[in-house]
Amino acid sequence: MSAPQPVPPSWKDIGKSSNDLLSKDFHFSGTQLEVKTATPSNVTFKVAGIRDAKSALINGDIEAKYTDKAHGLTFTQSWTTSNFLRSQVELENQIAKGLKLDLSTGLHADKGQKTALVNAIYKQPGLHTRAFLDLFKGPTFTADTVLGRDGFLLGAEASYNVTEGKVTHYAAAVGFSAPEYAVAVHGLKNLSTFAASYYHKVSPDVEAGAKAVYDTSSTHKGISLEVGTKTYLDAAAFIKAKINNHGILALGYTQALRPGVKASFGLALDTQKLNEASPSGSAHKVGASFVFEA
Repeated sequence: MSAPQPVPPSWKDIGKSSNDLLSKDFHFSGTQLEVKTATPSNVTFKVAGIRDAKSALINGDIEAKYTDKAHGLTFTQSWTTSNFLRSQVELENQIAKGLKLDLSTGLHADKGQKTALVNAIYKQPGLHTRAFLDLFKGPTFTADTVLGRDGFLLGAEASYNVTEGKVTHYAAAVGFSAPEYAVAVHGLKNLSTFAASYYHKVSPDVEAGAKAVYDTSSTHKGISLEVGTKTYLDAAAFIKAKINNHGILALGYTQALRPGVKASFGLALDTQKLNEASPSGSAHKVGASFVFEA
């Protein structure tokens, strides 16, 4: 008898290991501060702010989240400095095992813009499917499904505009995931853009990955390629590096100063303009992030 199949990742998480390696912990767009606290009554607060290095503008948000694990209920409320108010209610494993219902609403008070998204997520061994209904945009119904067996993944996504009565978007993906490596191939934007990603846990202290993207509608008709690596210096610190085929080199260093306190620093260099002291529209960037969590 074969072993029970695990629940596969969701559609958006196919290729997640490679995407996280190449996108997270590179803080070079400004200075960011994040503070997280929790209360004994299962309420968590998060305050975050970032000063953009290019515009010098400061953007921030405050978020409160209440979790009732016994009844599978989570309520989240956030408010940003751009006067955008977001509310989210989640109910999991109450109506049926593996079923999660989610209602997300947003209000941009200054512009009078409203959003409302109804989500349903169903997970079982070998199956992960989601459905979304955007009430104010279209309305538009979006569904995606991922099937998994023995590490192999097959996924698809499609959006249907109810008012226009037509499919407005579709995509597909295949992949394979193992404990030490993962590969994925996506066909996105109505199969006009193709992406291939690879992730390898070389050793307990070293990770490597790469991603290639080919856009058939692009005027350049070339492939965008990015490769990166992550190395743990010790249990409390790691460094990351990545470079793309445009010559942009990014470096990141993260250090856990003490339990609940983490500092990250980032640097991006345009290797084709290293001899220019202050190039116009320079891609040279630096930034930092500090996280305090209680």
